[in-house]
Amino acid sequence: MKYTISQNNWGEFNGQQIFIYQLTNSNGVKVSVTNFGAAIQSLSVPDHAGNMVDVVLGYDDLQGYIDDQFYIGTVVGRFANRIAGGKVLINGTTHQLTVKDGGFHHHGGKVGFNKKVWKPQSFTNEDGVGVILEYMSEDGEEGFPGNLTTTVTYTLNNQNQLIVDFDAVTDQSTLINLTQHAYFNLAGHNAGSILDHQLQLPLTNYLPVNAMQVPEGTLTPVSGTPFDFIEPTAIGERINEDNAQLILSRGYDHSWVVKKQDSDELKLAATVFEPISKRTLNVFTTEPGIHIYTGNFLDETITGKQKSSYPFRSGLCLETQHYPDAPNKPHFPSTLLNPGERFKSRTVFEFGVND
Repeated sequence: MKYTISQNNWGEFNGQQIFIYQLTNSNGVKVSVTNFGAAIQSLSVPDHAGNMVDVVLGYDDLQGYIDDQFYIGTVVGRFANRIAGGKVLINGTTHQLTVKDGGFHHHGGKVGFNKKVWKPQSFTNEDGVGVILEYMSEDGEEGFPGNLTTTVTYTLNNQNQLIVDFDAVTDQSTLINLTQHAYFNLAGHNAGSILDHQLQLPLTNYLPVNAMQVPEGTLTPVSGTPFDFIEPTAIGERINEDNAQLILSRGYDHSWVVKKQDSDELKLAATVFEPISKRTLNVFTTEPGIHIYTGNFLDETITGKQKSSYPFRSGLCLETQHYPDAPNKPHFPSTLLNPGERFKSRTVFEFGVND
């Protein structure tokens, strides 16, 4: 039952102290978290022979995260993914969010939660070891109304689960859609392509996107498409097919429907298996969707940990979240948060081996 935690100074950003925390469970699983961008910096888990390897992409130092353009390991908010047009109507008032070239709001705006300094607090209890990180996003930040206070709690337990809990409150009606943007490679962060990973999604519908790469609005059956992962399938088996959706996104960069309505129920959203190491990853979530991104914009110019390069499709993101463009799709689960309400979500990343 022994858990340990260490805290070390990791530098400064805009006069604020940055720390890195290492969490360890009784099985030797180690997770490192920093309060810059609430990033998961490393995550070491055993393979079938007990060998510990770091299975998330990341950087060796703070400067890597300051310069990062790929949201590697960070928390994305206030609003993960895309909102078409960037104009949103909230309780009868129109708000203009910051937009990218192409005319859409993306991953929280120009300076999203992934570039913020979070207030940290570590803990150890009978359920695990972890860090609570808090950030207060001021009214008007990136165009969003309301002072929004968000906490993310990372907990590592002896079941080799990393639990990610989000909690948020606001003083004005606003929008929220948070996700953890870790890039996984179960063969090791510097092992190259993830196309041999077997992916299983027990999900029957996905969200096709338009040219802006926001959902068209239909919940479309996966049957007969390259988006059918009901049975375990190598990610690379169909990724290069002549399919308009895959061509548009340079691979998988789509949301699947975990639930059609909000609920507190923790559901299995994805299972990943790496055939050489035999490592497995199960993803459980209370969120209505999971966005699968196959690292289609990574390239060899990225220098990661241990001077590794992170080439095209060398990391797999399993982003549990609400559906993209929900503010423009009233039939999607709502991303509206009102004063007096709490936004809460939980995602569990559970690691194991399958001999």
